[in-house]
Amino acid sequence: MLKNLYQYRELLKSNIKKEIRGKYKGSFLGVLWSFVNPLLMTLVYAIVFPFILRSGPEHYVTYIVIGILPWNFFTTVISQGTFTILGNAGIIKKVYFPREILPISVATSGLVNFLISLPIIFIFLFFSGIGFSWYILLLPLVVITEYILLLGIILITSAIDVYIRDAEYLINFFVTMLFYATPILYSTDLFGSKAWILKLNPMTTIINSYRDILYNKNIPNLTMLLIILIGSLLLLLIGIVVFRKLEKGFAEEV
Repeated sequence: MLKNLYQYRELLKSNIKKEIRGKYKGSFLGVLWSFVNPLLMTLVYAIVFPFILRSGPEHYVTYIVIGILPWNFFTTVISQGTFTILGNAGIIKKVYFPREILPISVATSGLVNFLISLPIIFIFLFFSGIGFSWYILLLPLVVITEYILLLGIILITSAIDVYIRDAEYLINFFVTMLFYATPILYSTDLFGSKAWILKLNPMTTIINSYRDILYNKNIPNLTMLLIILIGSLLLLLIGIVVFRKLEKGFAEEV
């Protein structure tokens, strides 16, 4: 697979650029929407939820921002990645290329958009007075872990969606429900001894790691983060196997 990707590296690069630019094609701001869109969404949550959760953490708006942007990265990649094979049915029927280029392009373009939106978090950290610590050097580890997790997921979901067309809707529903089981608008401390249930969700560890580094200025739970990273790598390997097994029938099924 790596050999194929290397041979088609120019196609991979151009497809990633297409995914990044195509999302906002024809708009005045273009790629800048990758910054503006999450900022506007964050402002909505920041205005509404402080009234609902009056006992929220200090600097609650910044707290929300640090949770919302990684979650937006997660949901965007899952939604677009699951549909990517069916969405490119025309080219799949006509031209041969390594099919895994499609989910990899979606995950990578989502990563680029997330990195473009990261300055929003830094702006809130600066103006809230929270500031920064040297633990920010661990941020790439968390970002890479989330990227690998997402790539493993969409390799599986994009392949399954070709054969089971309802999979896309079921997965989107599941992700919507997962939002409430992820500590984005609240802290895991609210659940006390039952917080372990939330930790079964890998995004709980990832979101908490972002917050530990940026909001609490503490070292994250590296043991849990490494467990999620190893699990994500295993999921990626499973995803590759599943994708390669199912891609043989893509041209006939799409």
